[in-house]
Amino acid sequence: MHISAIVAAGGKGERLGGGVRKQLRTVGGRTLLERSVTPFDGSERIAEIILVLPADLVASPPDLVRGIRTPVRLVAGGGRRQDSVAAGLGALAPESEIVVIHDAARPFCTPAVIGRTIDAAAECGAATAALPAFDTVKEGRVEDGATLVGATLQRERVFLVQTPQAFRVDLLRDAVARGGGADATDEATLVERAGHPVRLVQGDVRNFKVTSRDDLALAEQLVSAGQVETRVGLGYDLHRFVEGRPLVLGGVSIPGPRGLLGHSDADAVCHAVTDAVLGAAGAGDIGQLYPDDEDRWKGAASIELLRDAMGAVRKLGFAVGNVDVVVVTERPKIRAVAGTMRQRLAEVLLVAPERISVKGKTGEGVGEVGRGEALVVHAIAMLTRPSDNT
Repeated sequence: MHISAIVAAGGKGERLGGGVRKQLRTVGGRTLLERSVTPFDGSERIAEIILVLPADLVASPPDLVRGIRTPVRLVAGGGRRQDSVAAGLGALAPESEIVVIHDAARPFCTPAVIGRTIDAAAECGAATAALPAFDTVKEGRVEDGATLVGATLQRERVFLVQTPQAFRVDLLRDAVARGGGADATDEATLVERAGHPVRLVQGDVRNFKVTSRDDLALAEQLVSAGQVETRVGLGYDLHRFVEGRPLVLGGVSIPGPRGLLGHSDADAVCHAVTDAVLGAAGAGDIGQLYPDDEDRWKGAASIELLRDAMGAVRKLGFAVGNVDVVVVTERPKIRAVAGTMRQRLAEVLLVAPERISVKGKTGEGVGEVGRGEALVVHAIAMLTRPSDNT
């Protein structure tokens, strides 16, 4: 079954204020947009992602788009939510059968919630994640400018609707077409109005929508309180210097008569960082993924191997929090190129350069490194992903 995901991020998010679009606000160093896309990019069930953005972000996409491994298309949103979703529907692959729609303002969606919603839609045509109301629910009425209780509702019949919401594509297209000019706050409302039943599946209390500054503060607290899983990985690499090979470190070519001996371009920095991120994610190591006895990796650019490894890491739902690199060598002096290396690594790891550290040390004349015969790199990477206890 071909399943598509539409991530709705076309709004302005003006209620948060501050001059930064809501979808680009950061929580724990990652934007809401990135956090909302990651679980879909990591799902083996999702065949494509349609990212609905404001027109200017479609023209100049955020850096995170380059790291999405699932086939992705960018679509300009409309003035209303249903206009943006309609634009996303128009971009679906012809073979798409189920479409899952998620708000970019919900940064803590889990694979379990996505799976439950897809399964229910495949069975009955339409489904939405929702939470039962546990508090007593009152319907309000306004009288003389004051809000009074109009009625007490049956709590057992009240649910708080979330996204993701999933639908058979033909059913949702019919509902959107019938919806015409009427406003709707979610796609399930359009489907209900078109006369189709919508199944409620268990949502997640952490899967709340960031609307206000208080919501943003709560999201930060959840990250700090460990509702986001944190992993740490170590990387190490050593290469000998040889004459007549180019020297590449951290994706940066460094002029000089000597380079490093290796099957690929022998970029020891990228090798160590690759092992660090793979190790943190429990996704193997560089030798397993890119063995040095296979011709296809001969002379390969290690920065591209790191990019590919990040794809595997993101498929598992992880994103990089920060990376710290120590290069031990007598020459060249790393300080002169550390800034450029940070930029190159940040582009591939999909983080801001200030989350990458590159430091140079010497061997103090001790051993083969101290004699200038070899170079050693140590790296540590911290990865994060939403905890999934459901």
